[in-house]
Amino acid sequence: MKRGKKYLSLKDKVDKTKLYLLEEAVQLAKDTSYTQFDGSIELSVKINYKSIQNVRGTVFLPHGTGKQVRVLVFCKAEKQSEAKDAGADFVGDMDMIEKVSGGWTDFDACVATPDMMKDVGKLGPILGRKGLMPKPKAGTVTTDVTKAVKELKSGRIEYRPDKSGVVHLGLGKVSFEKEKLVENIKAVVAALMKDKPSDAKGEYLKSTSVSATMGMGVKVDIKEVVNSVI
Repeated sequence: MKRGKKYLSLKDKVDKTKLYLLEEAVQLAKDTSYTQFDGSIELSVKINYKSIQNVRGTVFLPHGTGKQVRVLVFCKAEKQSEAKDAGADFVGDMDMIEKVSGGWTDFDACVATPDMMKDVGKLGPILGRKGLMPKPKAGTVTTDVTKAVKELKSGRIEYRPDKSGVVHLGLGKVSFEKEKLVENIKAVVAALMKDKPSDAKGEYLKSTSVSATMGMGVKVDIKEVVNSVI
């Protein structure tokens, strides 16, 4: 694979064999971003557990992701004003269900009141494929739509591993101060450890790296991070 001049000029800044302390790793990820736009800082964590399909949860990022989160709320008329006042971008009941059933998914998160789930559940093939299906465990099936919308808007995200057992999350922008990115990453690691299955053996978090959207992957000393949050 042929690499561009910007990549080649930066690649020697990162030692691929080294585990960096978190603050140094974040700074390197910021310094080796080579996009003209304000890219994201991304975290990848390898989970060491036999049943990765059961590993999932939510985490609140204290400094958000820097991304505008578009929230859809499925609720009946008596809750719709509450959802709009909380900042929901799209609100409705059967009209929105019909729109989504037609293939529309121009939103980033989805909330539903319990009385809507019978109909929202029929959207499983569309919402489930994109990881947008409301779930009680994630706090997105609830009567408290104000709380759900505000949390989603201000930095609550869901996590789950891919088929290879790696959790990938966007944790902020390259323009974020290093300290804010470090705090967001620590919040994720703390949530992963809190949600650790009781029968997980050995090192639960196997390896971790941070990188910009287009930049160098920087390996992180995950033991140091875990020790700082537990």
